[in-house]
Amino acid sequence: MNWILAAACGIASIPAGLRWLRIAQREHYLAPSVSRFAWRWWTSGPLNLGLLAIALVGVIGSVWSVWFGFLVAAAQIGPIGLSVKGKTSPLTWTSRLSRLAVSSGLVILIVYYLGGRSGTSVIIAAGLFGLPLLVDLVLVLLAPFEGLLGSKWVDKAGRKLEAVRADVVAITGSYGKTTTKNYVAHLLDGTKRTVASPASFNNRMGLARAINESLTPGTEVFVAEMGTYGPGEIAELCRWIPPRVAAIVAIGPVHLERFRTEQRIVSAKAEILESAEVGVICVDHPLLAQLAKEKARSMSIIEVSTGDDGRVGVADGSIRVDGRVIASAPDGVFSANLAVAIGVCLALGIAVEDLVAGTATLPVGEHRQSVTVAESGFSIIDDTFNSNPAGAKRALELLQNVGKSGRLAVVTPGMVELGPVQDKENRAFASAASGMADYLLIVGNTNREALIEGSAKGRASVSVVNSREEAVEWVRGNLGPGDAVLYENDLPDHYP
Repeated sequence: MNWILAAACGIASIPAGLRWLRIAQREHYLAPSVSRFAWRWWTSGPLNLGLLAIALVGVIGSVWSVWFGFLVAAAQIGPIGLSVKGKTSPLTWTSRLSRLAVSSGLVILIVYYLGGRSGTSVIIAAGLFGLPLLVDLVLVLLAPFEGLLGSKWVDKAGRKLEAVRADVVAITGSYGKTTTKNYVAHLLDGTKRTVASPASFNNRMGLARAINESLTPGTEVFVAEMGTYGPGEIAELCRWIPPRVAAIVAIGPVHLERFRTEQRIVSAKAEILESAEVGVICVDHPLLAQLAKEKARSMSIIEVSTGDDGRVGVADGSIRVDGRVIASAPDGVFSANLAVAIGVCLALGIAVEDLVAGTATLPVGEHRQSVTVAESGFSIIDDTFNSNPAGAKRALELLQNVGKSGRLAVVTPGMVELGPVQDKENRAFASAASGMADYLLIVGNTNREALIEGSAKGRASVSVVNSREEAVEWVRGNLGPGDAVLYENDLPDHYP
């Protein structure tokens, strides 16, 4: 009977395992992300909670009877809502995913074999129930090997960067990295031949690929966006991509889920300054202002701000450099990002006069508060790549501006990766949104409770939908000329 249970669990492991492999891929193969998302999904609603209870009864009961173990296999029809293939975040069979799938499969087969041979049904049942934990364990075991496999591309990129001899500009921050990178590349256009890392290629393999595929002889500046999920990552990047100029754009509660405190985020981001000649720091945040003062004792620091502090300031519609207004700030510009970009250009020796023209034609980032008009006449603010409180607040201000003459709607799943302040920040955002908009559409389950609670005292009509597609259909059916909708953040479908 134990072998029959092992076979049943083996069959159930296939769709279940594909779900957890998809999450591992979407979460950059970082443990313990699979277990964390598994908990979110199994507790995401009454139906999944019921399936979780069935699975738990199956594991515990299999201590006494093998028949209970079949409950664990049956529960693998869940989590309901988490698809095997995925739509917005589809499973993609890369070489790395294949290695993870084979390794995880071997581990779970060994567990089933041991359970069947020993006649211990609880081992088999617990193996299937703990499949997310096993995938995370395999991620940890494979990490050194995957690092070695990637080393040849990293080494190649390092050699190419050294041969081209381009000045490296490295940019990091809790948010605003991509927009700042694009501003820097735009402002340098016409004065220096510049290559910027594409999209959000901001980790080890992404930057290696950007250098290997895009850097060519004659490139004078390489602008590298650098992200981090933990201490030491940026320091490792800077060892083979040594920056001449390093910039920190902003610090906020983004990624508090991993770092737990903003001070730890600052420490991780500050690694970017260690080997740089010049640091550019936006001192709007007190922790960054403190960092700038500390670093100024040992290196050249250019302070910038969205006020009167620092060498560069972008505030009240004006751009100031060294106490002098050099140009007007265009509508819709991200002030801190522009201030940092100008500071970077100054650090590279670009004359102020050569920057003025570029400030008037700054690019609009894709999915970052871009404004379009639908065929039926309502305005659309696309801020779906944003998941931080400061950006969300600015997006609401933009919505009020754009939709002065009509009805206002906000569509959001809320903000994620904010750790201990996630519920608080989502309640605050919902409160602000429901206080000024006519409609608030809450997407999905991830932040549903906090958003509903925050919107309770607002004037907005609040609706809950299961997907962004449902929200889009509602918007198309209810808004018209003069109205405006804000799509604030968007979560891929591996989130509940």
